[in-house]
Amino acid sequence: MSFNKLLYVALVALTISSCSNPSGKSVVTGDTLTVDGHPAWIMNSNIYEVNVRQYTAEGTFNAFAKHLDRLKEMGVHTLWFMPINPISKVDRKGTLGSYYAVSSYTAINPEYGNLEDWNALVKKAHEMGFKVVIDWVPNHTGADHPWLKSHPNFYVQDSTGKAISQFDWTDTRKLNYKNPELVDSMIASMQYWLKTSDIDGFRCDVAPEVADSFWLKAIPILKKEKNIFMLAEGDMGRMHKVGFDATYTWSEFSMMKLIAAGKRPAFALDSVANKNDSTFPSNALRMYFTSDHDENSWNKADYGTTPGESHAPFAVLTQTMKRSVPLIYSSQEEPLLRAIPFFEKDTIPFGKYARAPFYKKLLNLHTNSPALAANADFKKLVSSADASVYAFTRSAKGSKVLVVLNFTAKAQSVTIADASIAGDATELFTAAKSSIKAGQSFSLPAWGYQVYTY
Repeated sequence: MSFNKLLYVALVALTISSCSNPSGKSVVTGDTLTVDGHPAWIMNSNIYEVNVRQYTAEGTFNAFAKHLDRLKEMGVHTLWFMPINPISKVDRKGTLGSYYAVSSYTAINPEYGNLEDWNALVKKAHEMGFKVVIDWVPNHTGADHPWLKSHPNFYVQDSTGKAISQFDWTDTRKLNYKNPELVDSMIASMQYWLKTSDIDGFRCDVAPEVADSFWLKAIPILKKEKNIFMLAEGDMGRMHKVGFDATYTWSEFSMMKLIAAGKRPAFALDSVANKNDSTFPSNALRMYFTSDHDENSWNKADYGTTPGESHAPFAVLTQTMKRSVPLIYSSQEEPLLRAIPFFEKDTIPFGKYARAPFYKKLLNLHTNSPALAANADFKKLVSSADASVYAFTRSAKGSKVLVVLNFTAKAQSVTIADASIAGDATELFTAAKSSIKAGQSFSLPAWGYQVYTY
């Protein structure tokens, strides 16, 4: 390993290491460091979405905590918890309701435990080196939130003065960000969790539906208190202009599904990625994924969108693509190959963890390689079969990663003439060492993938 790589690994370790001060409050070192305007710790991080309700038979924080060692071993760094708040009962959908119909912004869902349980989980996670992000639902509340009675003008109202529901979200009521008192109340609610639980950021539900003026005011206030990570559930460049660190890659995900189905060639991914390069700030972080709670419950991800063996090359893409802070959703490491119901209890049958070794290699590489930092250089490579194979390099600080992906159900043998691939390299999944040259031939089975580190 070169000196640059050793230095980089040491800096990463410093950034994500944790300790406790005499007061017992968890303190994560390196929290004041920023890179390209973002918390330094997110640049080589990954995100794991936790569905507390479905994660264990108990569906509690305490039960989930038993999985921390396993997730740490797999290489998970940032834990995103779906909403931890209580769920409204009025107009509730299904038996248990939507996680996103919040009845209080400053309380814990009693199904999961209490505030002490939550704080103990956050403290333990911090001590193990995890970061903790919570899901925040600022666009709407549940249909029996106390504000509906105490502050009816906090809501968008119809001509009769009734708070409206947006889209088909009949279990929620739309908030009115033209009201400055609501703006201040929402910011205070978010500050509550920073002060009470020392969380490390927010994933903000349907962030583009909330007024830009709110984010322009709220995010600087929140980031002044702590160098937090802000993830917007949206794929619009303007979300970065209002202060978010990262956005979703829905357009890329949509193209991935079409490629997996054989409806578009591999190079079609470039049309989306290049378009976004022109509309997103150069320092924008993007969350690549093959599934999340919505895509799993409603759209058959990943068991139907990138089914069977086709999942692997797209998962590799999410972990190695430019700007990526990659996501894994609860149960993908098992994998659970069906939808997890949204409004009912349906415990994930963990036990096999069949994909865990695969993800572990990717997660550890993503964490430890300067070449896979979100701001590392990206170079798309031309191959002899660009309709089937997607190839690129990432590089930074004397480190380089070459990725070659077969996005088809047929074996492919391709050559890459680009001189930048030349060098001694080790393949990630086989540990085979190669002296790669310009004009190198790569043989990939159906849905095959190769990742080389230099």
